[in-house]
Amino acid sequence: MTRAAVLRDPATTVGVGQFAVIQSVAPSLGVEVSPINLRDAGEIERGVTAFARSGNGGLIVTASVLANVHRDLIVTLAARHRLPAVYYERLFVTAGGLISYGADLDDQYRRAAGYVDRILKGEKPADLPVQAPTKHELVINLKTAKAFGLTVPPSVLARADDVIE
Repeated sequence: MTRAAVLRDPATTVGVGQFAVIQSVAPSLGVEVSPINLRDAGEIERGVTAFARSGNGGLIVTASVLANVHRDLIVTLAARHRLPAVYYERLFVTAGGLISYGADLDDQYRRAAGYVDRILKGEKPADLPVQAPTKHELVINLKTAKAFGLTVPPSVLARADDVIE
């Protein structure tokens, strides 16, 4: 893969920031990146279809509410155009996407319960530290990999937290 389309929400600082980080790292990997905005379904479909016309491409889907809203469309377009895609959460992979790497949401919910407990015991929410995710998960969909004609190396499968067959 020498080209990556980055699906992002340009209306949020997170979307702009994630794209900027990807864009800054891509040249060192020999990858050309292009943004595709997630404003609406039509824009997503036009952007992915146009991107897919050239070879050696894949998708990176950044975290956003709009990505979740359009999850089924994004996964369908990736499959239709045979574009390997990496997502930020497992829901995309269980919907038929190829691979996800992101924060383990179950772990975050468990940690949030500890915060609720502390607040109910009288601590002020403003006094509690902000915590970043500490546990991440790698999920791979082998059925999708096979449909794309991709072989996932055993070393990558061994690192996966979940493999969907």
